[in-house]
Amino acid sequence: MFRLSEYMHQLVAPTPVSRPRGADAVKPVVIWNLTRRCNLRCRHCYTVSADVDFPGELSHDQAMATLNDLGEFGIPALILSGGEPLDRFDFFDLARAARARVRMLALSTNGTRIHGENADRVADIGFDYVGISIDGIGATNDWFRGVDGAFNDAVRGVRACKARGIKVGLRFTLTRDNADQLPHLLQLCDDEGVDKFYLSHLVYAGRGDKNRGEDAVHAHTRMALDELIDRAWVAATEGMPLDIVTGNNDADAVYLLRWAERHFDAARVAHLRDHLEAWGGNASGLGVANIDTLGRVHPDTYWSDYTVGNVKTANFSDLWTGDDPMLAQLRRRPRPLKGRCGECAFKSVCGGNTRIRALQLTGDPWAEDPACYLSNDEIGVTAAGDRLTVTPFKGKRHDPVHRFH
Repeated sequence: MFRLSEYMHQLVAPTPVSRPRGADAVKPVVIWNLTRRCNLRCRHCYTVSADVDFPGELSHDQAMATLNDLGEFGIPALILSGGEPLDRFDFFDLARAARARVRMLALSTNGTRIHGENADRVADIGFDYVGISIDGIGATNDWFRGVDGAFNDAVRGVRACKARGIKVGLRFTLTRDNADQLPHLLQLCDDEGVDKFYLSHLVYAGRGDKNRGEDAVHAHTRMALDELIDRAWVAATEGMPLDIVTGNNDADAVYLLRWAERHFDAARVAHLRDHLEAWGGNASGLGVANIDTLGRVHPDTYWSDYTVGNVKTANFSDLWTGDDPMLAQLRRRPRPLKGRCGECAFKSVCGGNTRIRALQLTGDPWAEDPACYLSNDEIGVTAAGDRLTVTPFKGKRHDPVHRFH
């Protein structure tokens, strides 16, 4: 996650640089997909969820044992996700237990279940943050979400959270079919007093992989970042409260840095770069981890084809601190990147961006990320020629011994 507002504030009111994130910092934010069951049918769902019961999901006792391990391990944050997490039979019991075991507890939801008694129970648990996914205004959102009325129900969830004093954010996945909705969603944030706005770039996983043709073209991505940067600058200088973050395209940090070069002196730009390099960009396998609905552990939520192990048979803490070869490679700095990513002058800022997109399109997780929207000149690549053109990979994707090293 790229905290745009936080780094914009470094240009307005600089603070000392924190210790760089290193491979020894192996206690990650854990995103836990509690269930695949969901009342919506989102076009870009990375878990391919549906409104049915799926076999093999963790039992209550297995989930509780995993919570105990996560608490003892001392993870910094836990995000409960789905499917729709409120559709899991024991959601509130697990959430209450999680609240007692982790420092920061968040909920990622479509928001349609948060009203009435459910909203009261969410408030009583004491979530630090509730993120509600919306993909446009009105009919646009309902088309993406596959259910009429989903927009109104999600906004109802936002209002229910705000009425109960819960910090709430909107989560928006950018595609070519909804890029024009961004200003309207920012206005919705203002109108409803939303605390955070999260723009997610499309990742090729689940139904997001099937719909990769809808990925926002680079021009749309740049326009979206221009709008968010303008908004974050006004917020930082005028004291506006909306916190803006982006996810799944760490080139956003480089784009901000190049923007800063056009508006600030060299010392201020150098200070910003120091902060961005301390952050380090993409955190898959290091600062973020995923537990899926079947208990399988992945480097992040989009690496569903690569499994480190399963919490049904081993502790998460043991799996995460073990000798998995892919985790070892993801934690390398610099990573063994190829193509434009390997030549990029800013790989210490973005960390090589989102490796799963390269994997999905080429079969090689170290190939250049095709969703990097910066030009060769902007990233300091001097080799002649345009960015790599790839043919979607059709073979077996995961062979950690032979392909990933």
